[in-house]
Formats: sequence, structure tokens, C-alpha cells
Amino acid sequence: MIAEVIVDIASGETDRIYDYLCGDETQAGSRVRVPFGGKVVPGFVMRLKETSDCPTEKLKRAFPCPDERPALNTECLALAGKLAARYRVPMALCLRLFLPSEMRAGKVRELKKNYASLLVPLSEMKLSRTAKNQLGAAEYLAKNGKTECGFLNGLFPGGVSALEKKGYVSVAKEQILRDPYKGMESASAEHVLTADQRAAVEKIKSDGRTVQLLHGVTGSGKTEIYLTLIAECLKEGKSSIFLVPEISLTPQMLSQLRARFGRNAAIMHSGLSAGEKFDEWWRMRSGEAKIAIGARSAVFSPLENLGVIIVDEEHDSSYSSETAPRYNTFDVAYLRAKHNGCKLVLGSATPAVDTYKRAVDGEFNLIRLDKRINQKPLPEITIADMRREVRRGNNSAFSSVLKDELGKCLSEGNQAILFLNRRGYSQTVICKECGYVAKCEACDVSLTYHKDEDCLKCHYCGAKYRVPTVCPDCGGHKLSYAGTGTQRIVADLQKLYPSAKILRMDNDTTSGKEGHYKILKAFGEKRADILVGTQMIAKGHDFPSVTLVGILDADMSLHFSDYRSGERTFQLITQVAGRSGRAEEKGRVVLQTFSPENDVLRYAVAYDYEGFYRNEISLRAATMFPPFSKIVRVLVTGEDNKKTVEALRNVYFSLERLYTENAEKFLFFNKMHAPIKRIQNKFRYQVLMRISNTSVLPEIYDICAEAGNRDALPAVYDACAAARTRDVLVSVEENPTNLS
Repeated sequence: MIAEVIVDIASGETDRIYDYLCGDETQAGSRVRVPFGGKVVPGFVMRLKETSDCPTEKLKRAFPCPDERPALNTECLALAGKLAARYRVPMALCLRLFLPSEMRAGKVRELKKNYASLLVPLSEMKLSRTAKNQLGAAEYLAKNGKTECGFLNGLFPGGVSALEKKGYVSVAKEQILRDPYKGMESASAEHVLTADQRAAVEKIKSDGRTVQLLHGVTGSGKTEIYLTLIAECLKEGKSSIFLVPEISLTPQMLSQLRARFGRNAAIMHSGLSAGEKFDEWWRMRSGEAKIAIGARSAVFSPLENLGVIIVDEEHDSSYSSETAPRYNTFDVAYLRAKHNGCKLVLGSATPAVDTYKRAVDGEFNLIRLDKRINQKPLPEITIADMRREVRRGNNSAFSSVLKDELGKCLSEGNQAILFLNRRGYSQTVICKECGYVAKCEACDVSLTYHKDEDCLKCHYCGAKYRVPTVCPDCGGHKLSYAGTGTQRIVADLQKLYPSAKILRMDNDTTSGKEGHYKILKAFGEKRADILVGTQMIAKGHDFPSVTLVGILDADMSLHFSDYRSGERTFQLITQVAGRSGRAEEKGRVVLQTFSPENDVLRYAVAYDYEGFYRNEISLRAATMFPPFSKIVRVLVTGEDNKKTVEALRNVYFSLERLYTENAEKFLFFNKMHAPIKRIQNKFRYQVLMRISNTSVLPEIYDICAEAGNRDALPAVYDACAAARTRDVLVSVEENPTNLS
């Protein structure tokens, strides 16, 4: 038998099929190890055939990996091919997406342990009274049944092996599944859908379109609709994928899924250990688990016979990958939905503008939920004009109205959430004498002061620096801390409300698999009065006792040089505000801003998504920004600035010729420094385009792919190789998530 193999090397030079001899146990989708280029490398079997164009005597043999079944099913193989064609990247790079990285590297396998079981009744054993460990082990097994050998040997050393030699006990290896969230299941209550929820479920099921947009206000019961759709899929013997934007949301959602569906739910995200990720992946591949929940990467879960794919908070920018291949989660989910003939359900209280337009135009089915599940009104939003606060001599991070509301909230025994999308204690260190700003040596960004660690930290590469006592440039001593982060907010709150218990939730406090879960669990159990956090607290969470939300620096994202700054500000305010008043108590929101007259804030305060959308879409139509065009960024990065500039020049001139020949299809074309010129010691340049006709898009990808065959760009696709060497990495992004 001949196997057509893709070697696991993400290079354009090796991106083709190679024929190898294989045994009868090899199947399409199997992982193999093959001799290639003087060494043995991993590979993927794409197809099997009887004959090869290459003489049989010249073919080398492929050796199967010890997997119980093919790692990739036919859908995964087909989808990888479509992604490779779509993004013009090597097939190997796309196949990798479907496997845990540790599994590919051979660093993790099944965890197996020896278990002992009695073969004969205790009464029939002929054991000496002096053989105390044998007697003890036999009695334990008779009372408790099959037991792990390591545990028994700890109690009765040597007892199990002696009993096995006498034929009284059998010992066999069994796989032990590493459960990432064991014991987090909660009691499952009977759920009865409201009339609006039931109507939404029926509309989704009855509509013939693949994509369904569920536009429901915060607290309208979208999650229960998702769970109902999943439950109906399980009854039909089908599987489901449930995507959430933040890892912080995953444990909470998994708890609900496990309460409803037990071990049918598996979790996939980057916070799991290698062993946990491996076991969860195999549970799905084997069919033991039929529900996958996780962040972006869970869209590649190895489930078969999909009945529904759900993308919660579909507007979130985290659904776009920033590593090669730079895929959009919606694109992958849509391909899987079409392949399986199932529904793709997008849910949000603040849909992305381009998504909502496609729904309004009839391409997607639009289902609206205009009321909260408990018929409670949305929380009232009060604007605090920080310009007036400053004029009154209030230079703190808290307006007078927020202080009053916080005091009232705490006195009534309720909880509050304060949102600030900037972690650390102070934004940066500045010298008042010469203007020096402390910056990272590896990235062209300012450092943030973290008081709890007493250091300056780079939020791009993670590097830490000592806090200077004198200015490195002028030797002056007038160093000041500018800006406010979540750490400082917590410190100031503790001074204002010394008896209050305060939790902080940001990237600094949520390390480890259960970092998010522990904080959310503590707050949900009312072991804290105030939760301070960044955007990870903005969506998806449901805390019945939260009656106050404070939004600090609400207009911080309003003035970014990004056409989506207004959209993202509106989304963030609406989502954060929705955490308040979700139970019986009335909710309040205090929005602090220096731009109270801004239209975006005016729409947000009124929860007027329709008004915001009409205003925003008219602006984009007038300026020809997405969805009326597509922004394409070609990003060129490398450690060697000269080589990077040379690569930029080569790519730019090729793209410029395309632009010259198709000028009518372009609205904008230019090369420039990336907004951040250097990250992790890699120089960054970009060619930025805005196109009105997507027919040139394949040619743009081809130009960048062709660059990979040039000497200047030997590792255009291999991010790992680019990190090890001074090679240049070129990537193409469509409507990049961060232009600023």
C-alpha cells in the first residue's frame, strides 16, 4: 500500500505530496514518521493508493505513530486543504491546527496506571498469617474492588506482586483521564424556556440559511438558547462546538454545560496542561465527548457529525488569529457548518457592524431578543463629566457620583464591578526634567509600573526592569508615575473603603489554568465586595448581587487611529454595563468620560444599537471603509533590520505593480512602519492597502507566498524558525484586528 504524505515542515519548498510505503494498519488521517532529508520527521497521511509514479524499490517506508485511531478525520483533512488554499500557506501549517502542539512534538501520551483485581474469593486464598501485606492487600481488594497498584503498594508494600505471582490477583494497565475541571459540576435545575426563547429556537431551526445571528440585549437569555440547541443535537446523536472569546468565560460556561450534559462536554484552551489538553482532545476524537467548549482554537475540535456551531460574543476581536495562518474563526466555522449541513449561530448584544449588515441585507437570519429574561429594565447609565471633576479639584480616578454610588452599594450589601482596560499600577515612568520615558529594550513601547512586584514591565514581551531612581538620560531625580492601571485603582479603593474586600482580574492575576475560575468563583460566592478588572470582566459573566458598574476612562479607546474605535467603544460600554442589575435589584452604571458629548457615548447610554449602527454604517459608506471595502495588511518582521527592509522592498515593488495594473480596485496603497516599530527585538514594517474589489486578494497572497522562495525570505511561513534565526517573516492580514 502507498501512502500520500504531507511532511510536517511548514515551508513552501516542501509543501507537496510524498509517496511512502506503508502497512495495512495505516489509514488516511494517520500520523506517521518518515525518512526525509537525512532525518526522520513527522507527517500526515492524506490518502492511500495502490500504485505510485515512483518505482516501488525507491520508495521509503512510513512508520505509524502509536495512536489508537487516525488523528485526523476526513473533515479535518478536507478543511485543512481549504484553509491552505484560502490563505496560501503550506498544508502542514493548517494540519497542525487540528492537533495539540505537545502531541505533535511527541511530548505527551496517554496516562496509564496498573490496576489490581481479585481473581479468586478471599476465602479460597491460602495465605500465611505472617504475610501481613498480602493479607492486607487481599482484604482491601475484597472490600473495595479494583484498585490502583501504586496506592495499594503504599499501604501494603510488595503485597500486590506476591498475590499476582500466586495467581490470586490480576494486574492490568488502564488509561487515566486527566480532568482539567474535576468537581466543578453544579446541580442541574430544570430549565423552562420563555416564550421569546422558544420562539428564537424555532426560528433558528426552521430557517434555511446556514448563519443565524442572535441579537439579544445583555441578560436576555442567549446562553439558555445555546444550551437548548446543544441538547437537541445530543438527542439526535450529533455533536456541538461552543466558542467563547475569553478563556475567563470558559470555566463558567463549562460548569453550566457539565451540570446539564455531564462528561459529554470537553474543554479546549491554551491554559490547560499538556496532559489535560491531550486527554480532552482524545475524548472528542473517540466520540466519548460530543460537546467542545473553548476559545478560538476549539473551532478545530476533532468532533464528527456536527449539529450546531455556536460563536458567543461574535463581535470580539479575539476570534481573529494573529499567528500564521492568520485565520478568522468565522471563516473556519462557516466551512465546518457547510460541510456538516448544520447551523452556525452567532450571538451578541453588540454585533460587529459588518455582521449586522449581512443580517439586515438578508444573507444571515436575524433573531432579536429585546428584553431581559426577568423583564427587568437595563441598568440606568449616568455620565460623569471628568472635566468638571478636575475643575472642582478632584484629581482622583473616581468621580464624586461614583464614590457616592459605591458607598451606597456597599452599605446595602451588594457588589460592584469597576472596569479599566489598563493593567499595572501606573502607565509609565516619566522624567519631568528632560521628558525621558522608560521604554522596553526589545519593543518600542513604554514600560508599565507594577507596584506589587516593584518593577517596570513590558506588556508585549513580558520583560521586567528595575525601577530607576535617577533619570538614565539626564541624571535628574524628578521621576513621576503617569497614568492609572488596575493595581492603582485597587490601592485607591482600599484607602477609600478599608473594610471592603476587593479582587482584581487582569493578566497579572489570572495565570495558571484556574486563575480566572478562582477569582470568578470567589466573587460569585460574595467573598468580595468589589471586582476590578480589564476587558476580561466585560462580557458573559452573571453575578446576581452586582448592582453597580463603574466604567473608568470610558473614552480611552474612542480616539485610537482605527476605523473601528467607535464600534469597539460602544461594544465595550454596553457589555460592561450589562453586568449590572441582572437579578432582582435594580442596576446602576456610572460612565466616566472627558468627552460626554460624543455620539458613540450618547448611543451607548441609551442602549441604542440600531441608532449607533445607522450612524456608523452611513459613515463607513461615505468613507468606503469595511464592510464597503477590505483592508489588507502585509506585515514584514525580522530581527535583522537590513534584511527586513530588503524583504519589504521586494514585496512592496511586486505589490506596487499589482496596484498600478489594477488601480481602479484600490482605494489606498502605501508602505510604512508598523504602529509599533519593534516587538521582541523584531523590526516591523507593513504595506497597507484598502481594496474595493476582492478579486485582487488571491494575487496579493501569491506575491507574499512567492517571496518565501527568495533567499531573503527562507522562513516566510515558519514562525518557529523565524524566532530561532534572523529570517524574515511575511504575513497577510485581512481587516486586521488592531490597526493602532
